[in-house]
Amino acid sequence: MAPTHVGAGIALAAPVALLAPELAPLVVVAAVAGSVFPDLDMVAGEHRRTLHAVEAYALLAVLATFAAVVAPSAPAVAAATFFVAAALHPLFDLAGGSSEARPWEAATDHGVYLRSREAWVAPKRWIRYDGAPEDLALAAVLVAPGLVVFGEGVRAFALGTLVVGAGYALCRKRIPQLSGRVNLPVPPVLTAVVALVSLFRR
Repeated sequence: MAPTHVGAGIALAAPVALLAPELAPLVVVAAVAGSVFPDLDMVAGEHRRTLHAVEAYALLAVLATFAAVVAPSAPAVAAATFFVAAALHPLFDLAGGSSEARPWEAATDHGVYLRSREAWVAPKRWIRYDGAPEDLALAAVLVAPGLVVFGEGVRAFALGTLVVGAGYALCRKRIPQLSGRVNLPVPPVLTAVVALVSLFRR
């Protein structure tokens, strides 16, 4: 669920902020943005395929991290954090259930689409479905470092994330997941990003 991905972003941002405390606010924003960015394909493409570009994020994460180490700067560190968080997102999805409206039924093996194979990778289902009790527990573990490392603003955001996650978990089986393409107004910038990513699918 989204709160778990946000928690992953907070967990990633914590050690980076310890190394560069002056960049803490920027790092948190970059990590959280990267951790949720792939899920924008729920409204602008096919979920877990269009923007869940595993290989692309991994390559960009390596290049951006290298750049941040060789020539450290605020933009370089933010970019590295963003792409590492985005690269982790599909891995967390694979640990969970399938991409379908009712993932607890396990009707498909659509975990994440891998472009190098031109095929879907089956989910591990270590977490049975998004919003399962174990999903909420993982989110709590992931936000814990942020409660220790960051100030009041991030701590409040982290706790708010958990509250949202708890509410979602309580009523998950009554809420269909946004799977596939949803016809909602899409910002032009996001449309352009999806079009660019789609080029790599051909």
